[in-house]
Amino acid sequence: MKRFWRVLLIVVGSLLLLLLVGPFLVPVPPLKGTVPPQQLADPDSHFVEVQGLRIHYKVAGQGQPTLVLLHGFGASLFSWREVMAPLSRYGTVIAFDRPAFGLSSRPLPGEWSGENPYTVEAQADQTVALLDALGVEKAVLVGHSAGGTVAVLTALRHPERVQGLVLVAPAVYRTGVPTSGLLRFLLRTPQVRHLGPLLVRSIRNWGTKMLDMAWHDPSRVTPEMMAGYTKPLQADNWDRALWEVTLASHPLDLAAQLGRIQVPTLVIAGDDDRIVPTADSVKVSGGISGAELVIVPACGHLPQEEQPQAFLQALEPFLGKLH
Repeated sequence: MKRFWRVLLIVVGSLLLLLLVGPFLVPVPPLKGTVPPQQLADPDSHFVEVQGLRIHYKVAGQGQPTLVLLHGFGASLFSWREVMAPLSRYGTVIAFDRPAFGLSSRPLPGEWSGENPYTVEAQADQTVALLDALGVEKAVLVGHSAGGTVAVLTALRHPERVQGLVLVAPAVYRTGVPTSGLLRFLLRTPQVRHLGPLLVRSIRNWGTKMLDMAWHDPSRVTPEMMAGYTKPLQADNWDRALWEVTLASHPLDLAAQLGRIQVPTLVIAGDDDRIVPTADSVKVSGGISGAELVIVPACGHLPQEEQPQAFLQALEPFLGKLH
């Protein structure tokens, strides 16, 4: 019997040692062929320092209102390419890359002081700091998916700076954030932190499938679109920053706070959204007093890309009421 327990102890000890040490034995080679994000900028790109971060943005139009476009997870301001110029007929349009995405800063742990810049709270505050840097007093926030999460939180934290909200397939009820405390603890262990960059590098493989899922008609996804979405994967530290923003995610319970939003709100969703179910967008509109709802037919998760004309037609009367 003593021998059995001795063998069992050795086996359990060996397994624990493997779990504790094994992940560190897996090599995480540095990325090859990446460059500073500024080298990937377009002729109409701009950069501005905001709370110690270098934010990449583009501007179209002039006058009021000012629309600030907030992209979703894994995207960039590229996702607004079809509607940015048409929207500029109504006022000033600013699209920017949130930290960890596009060509904005990707600080690593130890390179920032104070609040983690990858939390949703920090990115809501960064949105207002960007308004300050660009001399904008109030803005209509147009947030898509996870950008909708940031837009809602910005309106809750800084209501005096938000003139209106346009929430496009907003990730309020299903944010993709781990709800299990144990899972969040495991993600933050040194072992999983070490492997994290390897895990997110697989976006090169599953990213195409996710984009296909985001479209009602994925046959319309062109090689040029894929090139635009994957361009930020040429920037230094894109993998580590994407892992940091994943680690910084946490439950917000925004659904319970929707009733506090007092600004005019429009919710837009595709009728075939397989990323953020259309029913969730309907619930968001129902939770905000006076919110308008537009369901775009034959459309998936990206109305501004798949059905840009319908998207613009939904915004036109809404923006007209803000003058």
